Amino acid sequence: MGEVLASLRILPEDTEVNTEDLSRKIEESIGKECTINRMTTEEIGFGLKALILEVIVPDEEGRISSIENKLMSISGISQVDTQNVSLI
Repeated sequence: MGEVLASLRILPEDTEVNTEDLSRKIEESIGKECTINRMTTEEIGFGLKALILEVIVPDEEGRISSIENKLMSISGISQVDTQNVSLI
């Protein structure tokens, strides 16, 4: 069984959410379920920044959905979208 690299776009609830604090919460929440490959910020507009999170997970059914659900339970996150998934 291989691994997959998933790219997730995380939108905060509003411009007042500190992306550095949000990054720490994300690492604490999902750090044991996957390997965080990279986390960057992307300017959306009007002061809103999205986090682009790349994670490596085992190629098992439901693993990415589990990560998305954990992310959605974090205070300050309004939306999580999987942008890309590729086998590595």
